[in-house]
Amino acid sequence: MTADETPMSAKLSAKKRILQRTIALCTLLILPGITPSLWAETTSDIDSDDVIQGEHDFVFQEVLVHHLMDSVIFELHIGGEKVRPGHPDFNDTQFLKRYTFKDETGLYRYAGGIPLHVTRRVAMMGVVSLLLLIIMIVGARRIASNPHRVQGRFANGLEAMVQWVRYDVADPAMDGHSKGFQPYILTLFFFILFGNIAGLFPPIGEAVLKIQEAFSGHHAGGHGPGSTSPAILAIWPGMTITGDISVNLALALIATLMIWVTGFRYQGFKFLWHSVPNGVPLFLYPIMWVLEFIVSPLAKGFALTVRLLANMTGGHVVILALVGFIFQAKALWFAGVFGVIGGVGITMASVAGAVAIYFLEILVAFLQAFIFAMLTSLFIGSVMHRH
Repeated sequence: MTADETPMSAKLSAKKRILQRTIALCTLLILPGITPSLWAETTSDIDSDDVIQGEHDFVFQEVLVHHLMDSVIFELHIGGEKVRPGHPDFNDTQFLKRYTFKDETGLYRYAGGIPLHVTRRVAMMGVVSLLLLIIMIVGARRIASNPHRVQGRFANGLEAMVQWVRYDVADPAMDGHSKGFQPYILTLFFFILFGNIAGLFPPIGEAVLKIQEAFSGHHAGGHGPGSTSPAILAIWPGMTITGDISVNLALALIATLMIWVTGFRYQGFKFLWHSVPNGVPLFLYPIMWVLEFIVSPLAKGFALTVRLLANMTGGHVVILALVGFIFQAKALWFAGVFGVIGGVGITMASVAGAVAIYFLEILVAFLQAFIFAMLTSLFIGSVMHRH
């Protein structure tokens, strides 16, 4: 601090430097992760009969599909047979999504059998779960080594979040009966939080493949024999696991089942008729029973699924659209001085808008984890006693 600089101005300068570095970091996180795949060929990700033949024209729909839709990293199918284009079973989906693969012979799909492919989201769930275990185990051991001593910012922050979920989220929603449910609510909160935040980081494996492709001069992807690209992609697929309806639906189904189980656990078989509130006229009882005992838990699970899916997908779509303006401007071939100025202006506005949405996505990541955990606690607590 200089002689003419007051302590207050020094604090403001420090905050300004932190803000500048944070914005720069967010910019570095957004552009390297999105830029390589904006021009990427999505041959291995397409689930259709057609394959892109290497055209590098910017098409926003392809970019959106590449970033938001899932694709296979490790191929694993038990039973069934490979069918090629022209085979009757190639286009017969049988109400199941089937991925399209490509080898030296050409395109093929699997007919019959059990698909157990490891997709980008499945791999990302494994990465997030492993990261969650490492952080929690290290933090728990550090806190348990001396509970009466502050073990640093990391352990202190982790303990504060755990205590907040236990005593400010779960316990008030369950009227003080949350002790048996706290492990599940804590696991739910941190799993969703880590999954939301991890999806904001770019796919490291894909960036490595693009760099490898640039230096080698040929396409580095593929799933052929001896190919190392699946292992590289699995390092950090860069997918938002809560942006998949299957993941959210599984979490919501667990919450729905816990509503019924908790009702019977706390009220016994009386829960069958106690699910209907007191004071309901007898002629309305059958309709209200169906609504309260069957429809209401299912509707709560549906609301949990859609809310998390929409919030974690919408922000990524906006970021992709804003950054896509840069490449769309390049595709228009700005010419002359005014064209260059316009291109630079569009680039700066797109990056600034994407960084702003990126900050909003960080807030949404915490907010949605809190809302999902809080609503699950409220739904479980609502059936502990008759209303």
